[in-house]
Amino acid sequence: MTYIALATGFLLILIGFYGALTNRNLLRMIVAFTIANSGINVVIIAIGYMHGRTAPILDATVSAADALTRVIDPVPQVLVLTAIVIGVGVAALMLVFAYKLYERKGTLDISKFAELKW
Repeated sequence: MTYIALATGFLLILIGFYGALTNRNLLRMIVAFTIANSGINVVIIAIGYMHGRTAPILDATVSAADALTRVIDPVPQVLVLTAIVIGVGVAALMLVFAYKLYERKGTLDISKFAELKW
């Protein structure tokens, strides 16, 4: 099961990077970066998964003495939750920039933005 999640995550990353590098439309590039971000989150969750372990809740079923061998480390899950929030903020900021560029230039084709070139 973990291998399927890892393969799916890496596939999403590759699809996202391919879309970001091959598209000229700014909105499609933003969607591609968002897909790559989702793939990274899936990979982190898949790496943090440990088969046969339970949630990190100490109660009658899991004592404090058995916690190291029976619970999953919650840090990858917390990192992914934080990454999701940051990803939504970055995507919103990219969409605002794309909207402002469309207002000024009337297009979202990045080849039309000559002043952005070096």
